[in-house]
Amino acid sequence: MQAFPYTLAPSTLPKLGLIVLAADETLEEDMRRIFPPDVARLHVTRIPSDTALNPDTIHAMEAALPLAAALFPATAHFESVGYGCTSGTTLIGEGRVAELVSGAVSTHHVSNPLTATLAAIQTLGIRRLGLVSPYIDTVAGPVKEAFEGRDISVPATLSFGEEQEANVARIAPASICDAARALAQEGEIDGIFLSCTNLRTLDIIPKLETELALPVLSSNQTLAWHMAAQAGLLEQANGVGRLWSASAPAP
Repeated sequence: MQAFPYTLAPSTLPKLGLIVLAADETLEEDMRRIFPPDVARLHVTRIPSDTALNPDTIHAMEAALPLAAALFPATAHFESVGYGCTSGTTLIGEGRVAELVSGAVSTHHVSNPLTATLAAIQTLGIRRLGLVSPYIDTVAGPVKEAFEGRDISVPATLSFGEEQEANVARIAPASICDAARALAQEGEIDGIFLSCTNLRTLDIIPKLETELALPVLSSNQTLAWHMAAQAGLLEQANGVGRLWSASAPAP
């Protein structure tokens, strides 16, 4: 058979990589809404994760992280690669996550929800944070401690006490709103963080910010914002909330 002639026309769009937990049902959809196909090429790989999230299953992801990152196309060079687990980053460590990812894939930057949220908190000037987590205390507690370790007060926290990821993905947005309202009523906070990439938070952020007169952050929102800033896409992406109207984070 005679070979038909063709030309090569590589895409000129920025490339973003996303490492999503196998049990996560929310993050990939949210990121594709924020980064539509005419803004960036979003490549997604999955990392093995247990149906239950606890310190043992989170630590098991550390060994799998470079293997998941290595499944991205070998010829791709990314502007940013994000590891989509807030609690995982907290227990594995921000620096260790960046080291494992950057060692397995060609990328200018590595992000994760914890680093991204810390940058967002600094950008918005939040000093007293209200924290909503879906998880059991052994998972939610270290997230609170991570913020306090950066001199961010966390005077009010609420958790749904859930361990099963399938249930986390199905927590009603109305319940998340109720938790945020309960924190705001305590009157000791100047911002709220909805922790976990599997929570359905994207559509409720603008409504909560208007109702509570507070900045509201979520894992998926801050991760997307941080990666957009790293890739120079803040103006093109479909971000939500006060955060996207604020200045870009420091490099």
